[in-house]
Amino acid sequence: MTIHPLAAPLSEPARPELTGGRRIGVLLSHGFTGQPASMKPWGEALAERGYAVVVPRLPGHGTTWQELNTLTWADWYAELDRTLDRLVAENDAVVVGGLSMGGALVLRLAADRPGDVAGVMVVNPAVATKRLDVKLLPVLKHLVKSFPGIADDIKKPGAEEFGYTRTPLKAVHSMMQQWPELVADLPKVTAPLLYFRSAEDHVVDEASEPLITGRVSSRDVTVVRLADSYHVATLDHDAQRIFDESAAFVARVATIS
Repeated sequence: MTIHPLAAPLSEPARPELTGGRRIGVLLSHGFTGQPASMKPWGEALAERGYAVVVPRLPGHGTTWQELNTLTWADWYAELDRTLDRLVAENDAVVVGGLSMGGALVLRLAADRPGDVAGVMVVNPAVATKRLDVKLLPVLKHLVKSFPGIADDIKKPGAEEFGYTRTPLKAVHSMMQQWPELVADLPKVTAPLLYFRSAEDHVVDEASEPLITGRVSSRDVTVVRLADSYHVATLDHDAQRIFDESAAFVARVATIS
């Protein structure tokens, strides 16, 4: 299977001389049908601050949507779980972050492994939707292999995330099937939470934010409104704000963990 050149994972070592002698790891996850290209600028910005940053390629991403359609949430979660194992072994503290489905996956990690997660950063995460047509997915996925793609919801001219042009239905149904269990387990999330939300998002609607912010047990929750970005805010006009505020967040929560 040919992997897109921009889908190569990012892995940068810790530079404790820049972080007060502590080794601090950051795990960043891209979203559904995307690939590491959407997260690398964010990861590189954090690596410049001295953090050990890993942006893995989730299985079935950066290849073909047909391959993605053979995989499930369990495959994507397992990749992040393994990556977190590595970062925890090599660092004094680890913060996790994700875009869209990546945000849901890292919330799952934080619920399952609270002792290993010092902080959670999410950008337009998805754990629910108001769309009624998703109720047809259990049937549609057997009749239709894909729908038009959801990639490149970016306001900034010329920016591109190089995601799939088709949305594989079996795979998206696998993701959505996990949402109710994740929402039910959100009270298990105790780590500080930094939540970035675009004012205009054509992929993830407003259903997820109140569920997440209202159900987590985190006492430290910050919501940042992104006024000039669409869904893939990590590549949009507000990207620098995400980079700066997340760097400050990591520095704060990783120090006290």
